[in-house]
Amino acid sequence: MQTVVNAHEAKTHLSRLLEAVERGEEFVIARAGQPVAMLSAYHPPRRKIAPPGSMEGQSWWMADDFDEAIDDLVSPSCPCSPTTKTPSIVCWWRNP
Repeated sequence: MQTVVNAHEAKTHLSRLLEAVERGEEFVIARAGQPVAMLSAYHPPRRKIAPPGSMEGQSWWMADDFDEAIDDLVSPSCPCSPTTKTPSIVCWWRNP
């Protein structure tokens, strides 16, 4: 169950609140009776990002044409087409 504390009380007793959070309690911090924030335990993300160079020695491939233009991605009649002189944005609209 979450306990509601006002902002002044949270500021004054932050150390006590943190000790309670470490024991598994959660708090809702309110200003003028309106919930503003939640104080709860931090749980680190489960998935970690691989460090640079971690694939060294492993086999992987990239297509030879990975950086070539995809001409058929945008129809010439698309409002976002480079020929219409509109800002460069991604457009998936195609003329049927």
